[in-house]
Amino acid sequence: MTMTTAHVAEIVKGNARSESDTGSPEVQVALLTARINELTPHFKLHLKDHHGRRGLLRMVNARKRLLSYLKSRDAERYTTLIGKLGLRK
Repeated sequence: MTMTTAHVAEIVKGNARSESDTGSPEVQVALLTARINELTPHFKLHLKDHHGRRGLLRMVNARKRLLSYLKSRDAERYTTLIGKLGLRK
């Protein structure tokens, strides 16, 4: 259920802006999206896991804030990222 180091490294490599980039909004949003997608089936199975759902909602809100920041700073990077991750239609 947890993400492996190799999986995290692959996500960072696929969304990094440069070789040593690990903290850009693109990377952070991609990592949060991967964690959210990993946890979503758990909550469909365990409907009464409200404590875990709180953590999921915190991740969703953190991703929303990062996307809003990115949209206000550089709209082109924002549209590229949401297209790449398939977040909005």
